[in-house]
Amino acid sequence: MLSYILRRIVATLPVMAIVALFVFSLLYIAPGDPAVVIAGDQASPEDVERIRQSLGLDRPFLVQFGGWVWRILHGDLGTSIFTNLPVSAMIGQRLGPTLSLMIVTLLLTIVVAVPLGVVAAWKAGSLIDRVIMGFAVFGFSLPVFVVGYMLAYIFALELEWLPVQGYTPLAQGFWPWLENLILPAIALGCVYIALVARITRAAMLEVLQQDYIRTAKAKGLGQGGILFIHALKNAAVPIVTVIGIGIALLIGGAVVTESVFAIPGLGRLTIDAILRRDYPVIQGIVLLFSFVYVLVNLMIDVIYTLVDPRIRY
Repeated sequence: MLSYILRRIVATLPVMAIVALFVFSLLYIAPGDPAVVIAGDQASPEDVERIRQSLGLDRPFLVQFGGWVWRILHGDLGTSIFTNLPVSAMIGQRLGPTLSLMIVTLLLTIVVAVPLGVVAAWKAGSLIDRVIMGFAVFGFSLPVFVVGYMLAYIFALELEWLPVQGYTPLAQGFWPWLENLILPAIALGCVYIALVARITRAAMLEVLQQDYIRTAKAKGLGQGGILFIHALKNAAVPIVTVIGIGIALLIGGAVVTESVFAIPGLGRLTIDAILRRDYPVIQGIVLLFSFVYVLVNLMIDVIYTLVDPRIRY
């Protein structure tokens, strides 16, 4: 087991190297000159050149990239062009709201999507199955911002049940923290719930056709025990895999969701940095998101070996 984990960790190193190269290249791929953006429209060519030299933009690409990687390995993600604050500090300030939103959305997805998929497989071909799958198609069809605006209008503006925007830290109380995340989590989780429910249904349908399920039925085991103990346990591999892969949906959707509900997280920080062309901040956030995604996939591989005894490591 340990050797397998070590091999997977080693295999992720080239991936992170390629990601780091791409993230650093954003400075050159994006239109506009960072030195000109910092200097402003009224700056002279001498001012622009001086800023370019201070940022090291006049040096060869590989020299800049090597220095950037070296600073990252020492925990330095650079300094914001506009706020002059360390990028790591800015990310740390915004990490809490985004992490809270993703955790609540993930828990909501597991609690709702897995039982829906199990029931749909159990009642395959029935009206219940068609309703659940219809919801899944509907969830896939609506963009996150449309769902977000609908929820905000109905439950915040019309019914006044929940806050329309903002974020309250967990330190100020569990319910104030949670009530600000309910609507954003539902909006962000619609696509995720639809995806997990469909995969759960497909995996359960395959498992329910196996001989040991018929044997369990013949022994008189209850329907709940068959579905949630025998069938769901053996269908867990694709379900766990898609839940992990779906983290990418949460990362991408958080940018839009935080903008709709004015949550001061990494999504809002990303949009602000893009609008201002604050390249160090953009690079730091993209690198962090990429690292999280690679780490999640590594964890999926490890979990895969634990739940599937057929894998040799």
